[in-house]
Amino acid sequence: MSRPKGKTKRKQLPLWQETILLLGVALVLAIVIKTFFVQAFYIPSESMEPGLILNDRILIQKVSYWGDDGPERGDVVVFKDPGGWLSPVDSAGPSNPVAQAMAKLGLYPTGGHLVKRVIGVAGDTIVCCDKQGRLSVNGQPLVESDYVKRMGAPCNGPMPTNGACDEQWKVGPIPEGHIFVMGDNRSRSADSSQHMCRTDETECVPGDEFVPVDLVVGKVFVLLWPADRFRWNTRPATFEDVPDPSP
Repeated sequence: MSRPKGKTKRKQLPLWQETILLLGVALVLAIVIKTFFVQAFYIPSESMEPGLILNDRILIQKVSYWGDDGPERGDVVVFKDPGGWLSPVDSAGPSNPVAQAMAKLGLYPTGGHLVKRVIGVAGDTIVCCDKQGRLSVNGQPLVESDYVKRMGAPCNGPMPTNGACDEQWKVGPIPEGHIFVMGDNRSRSADSSQHMCRTDETECVPGDEFVPVDLVVGKVFVLLWPADRFRWNTRPATFEDVPDPSP
């Protein structure tokens, strides 16, 4: 029986052409996913212990920060180096060409990024520390015993030089469009507290302790690898009690 006129059989592409087409589609999807949705990173130091340890693989999501929504207190975020926070070695990305290609697709960690917890957002004032060694945000003490590692320090807000709590400090109000971040391993973290100006410093630039929100890549939502430590990352409940800053 002859095929009706007007209908032609679709020509099937050769296998090699189909393979190239599928790879091209996969490449575009990978770039779109990395740019707008999810990206892979790794923990480069001990600064986020005990929750996240060296070489843990994490995933960040970007949807929460679309539009006018920005980082919230308690979020663990990945952000680009604001300038001088990382050494040249830590800023360098992968040198292997294959790893470099995978990094561009979000399938391999890139250099020049930090992972910290947001302690304060625009307008907030942070004080270290009360008699129990707790940080306070807008007058509300934070109960951080579930996730903070003090490493022998008597409080949760170590000073820049020696990781101890040898003096009280206060920072804020945090300027618009910025955040104040700290590592969970408070005595082993090159975070906002290390970039505050001490009273006896002469070469410190006020404001360097704040991270521009524009540099935030996304929020950590899952510890992916090692598999035996897989877990979803959530915001600690203590930050829900922090009041909005006074006008």
